Amino acid sequence: MTRALAFLLAFVVIFGAGVAKAETLANFLPDLEPAAFAEGADGFGAIRQDVPVAPVLRGSETVAWAFLTSDFVGTTGYSGKPIHVVAAIDADAVLTGVELVKHSEPIVLIGIPNSKILKLTEGYRGMDLVAEAESGGDSHDLDIISGATVTIMVIDDSLVRAGIKVARALNLGGLARAASDTPRREIDLTQTAPRDWATLTGDGSVRRLTLDVGQINAAFQATGDKRAIARPEKGDPEDTYIDMHAALVSVPAIGLSLLGAEEYANLTDWLEPGEAAVLLLGRGKYSFKGSGYVRGGLFDRIQLIQGDDAVRWTDKQHKRLRVLATPDAPSFTELDIYKIPVDSGFVATEPFRIQLLAQRAVGAVDKTFLTFDLGYALPDSYMLPVAAPASVAVQDDADEAAAKTALWQRIWRDRVVEIGVLSAMLMVLTGVFFFQFQVTANARVFYWFRMGFLTMTLFFIGWYANAQLSVVNLMALAGSLRSGFTWDAFLMDPLVFIQWFAIAAALLFWGRGAYCGWLCPFGALQELTNQVARALKIPQWELPWGLHERLWPIKYMIFLGLFGVSLVSIPQAEHLAEVEPFKTAIILKFMRDWPFVVFALLLLLAGLFVERFYCRYMCPLGAALAIPARVRMFDWLRRYKECGSPCQTCANECPVQAIHPTGEINPNECVNCLHCQVLYQSEAKCPVVIRQLKRRAAVGKVSDDILNKGKPNKSQPPKLAKT
Repeated sequence: MTRALAFLLAFVVIFGAGVAKAETLANFLPDLEPAAFAEGADGFGAIRQDVPVAPVLRGSETVAWAFLTSDFVGTTGYSGKPIHVVAAIDADAVLTGVELVKHSEPIVLIGIPNSKILKLTEGYRGMDLVAEAESGGDSHDLDIISGATVTIMVIDDSLVRAGIKVARALNLGGLARAASDTPRREIDLTQTAPRDWATLTGDGSVRRLTLDVGQINAAFQATGDKRAIARPEKGDPEDTYIDMHAALVSVPAIGLSLLGAEEYANLTDWLEPGEAAVLLLGRGKYSFKGSGYVRGGLFDRIQLIQGDDAVRWTDKQHKRLRVLATPDAPSFTELDIYKIPVDSGFVATEPFRIQLLAQRAVGAVDKTFLTFDLGYALPDSYMLPVAAPASVAVQDDADEAAAKTALWQRIWRDRVVEIGVLSAMLMVLTGVFFFQFQVTANARVFYWFRMGFLTMTLFFIGWYANAQLSVVNLMALAGSLRSGFTWDAFLMDPLVFIQWFAIAAALLFWGRGAYCGWLCPFGALQELTNQVARALKIPQWELPWGLHERLWPIKYMIFLGLFGVSLVSIPQAEHLAEVEPFKTAIILKFMRDWPFVVFALLLLLAGLFVERFYCRYMCPLGAALAIPARVRMFDWLRRYKECGSPCQTCANECPVQAIHPTGEINPNECVNCLHCQVLYQSEAKCPVVIRQLKRRAAVGKVSDDILNKGKPNKSQPPKLAKT
């Protein structure tokens, strides 16, 4: 029983491989060439204890300092994970070398050569961070790759902000951070009197950025880009290109004025403690929202920048406003409120800017970009002075834990719809297993229900949510247990966590089949394609039982081999785990280098002839789940004593040949498809049911004969008496 509980605990705490290992500068330095970060450099020194930087050495001379951007800033891309860039900075606060060392960006992997991203990242060599600090990060041109706008902006933001932080921490280029003698300010929450539009724009409560067609054409012409110059914005030069306004509506007086009492109350209910909100208004030819957020959930044309920190918004942090409460306000075509999360480091009493990305198509798919800033500073009239300057707190473990907690909680809130859909699927599946006898009573209805559920698994859990589980999760667990386990780490991926928690519970009741047979996207893909093959009359091969039984151990050997390698090197084990086609077929949707695609397609091709070929013989994840499968407390699958001797109907029709010729169901191989329960009740296929029906029919006939004995046969006409 102790061993069973240990298995259960292990599966409860499984989490995604992406959070199993913290990426630090020490992880990447051994694989980097010093000369790539400073001319003539031949080595790296020891990483400093106070600041995570390493000296770049030329002989014994330190010519630059190497740092990892994700050590200093937490900006994440489409994947929700940091983009790790190692850069070096010299005594003048100039970047002397930049190298992209690791990323998890699907937008980079799909359709965009990785070499193009690497080349762009290396182009930051020579950036003057003193100029960047003075200009707020705007002294350089932002080079955008079409199709990867947000990814490139994340790399740009990470390099600039992390570089400035390193320069200030090391006092490079005269960028030492001076202690401020100015007392911090607080917002006066007692001010609630509404003000009209003229007052709000007059005192700076509402700030404005206006560009006309002539100005935007002149700005693109100044870039010297002939392609952009050849495609000017159409219209009269005085026509409005964009008229954008901003206001900090989380400040009570401003929010009540612009939103009205009812909408302001809705805003305060929407915001969590410590969060702020900014209202953006727009009109003109150009939209500050664009349409990219509809496809990707990110607003890639705007961002909030305050000091070294930047905030990019997702659709979960956005809500529309129907109308302004100020009757004297002009009309706008876009009225949108954006939430500023508490963990962004935003201070409402400090100046900030809204950066607008203006784009112009220069080809069929190519675009070029310019940025414009709308500066904002909360007027003094809304603030109260604090008696004494706030002390600068040194980051400690408690601060880090609080930040991690806030982060995973925000992720869960942002994915509430996906969590709700997955939870509904799990509840439906639980009901199916608890009432499987009733659910499988009608073979046709159950077949189409199963096909529909597998389709949902493939498209929602797999291709939409990218929540395919992997044996890498198990290897990550082993690594985390050795390095120190924390709940915050694996809670970063709510759908993965929920699935592993459900698997832990399902192992007690039904074994591994609850996941393998119903919730695995690649398993669903195999079964659905096999059903198509059957409809097309592609022949199905059934391996001889002796060979089939001897192929079972292959997946267990693969799992044990991967697990053994992970004890030595998790990265190496992750490379070997490409034996799983999940990343190729599900996460990247076959948009990958051709050897990986061919391997995945060959497995699916084999599955056209042998249903769930990969699941049966090669899947290390299935093997890992099968090992504790026998700890289940209940045996739900109904069997007759005649099953296996002499009846072989279920054994012959089991989709994965999990039933022994002697009639026993192997829980290590069963995927809980419930087909045997359909046959258990079949009046057309199950000999036991057929025999029972015949016996009942015979008994009923005898009973009718007895009841009708001595009674006239009403079916024959009465005979007439002779005259």
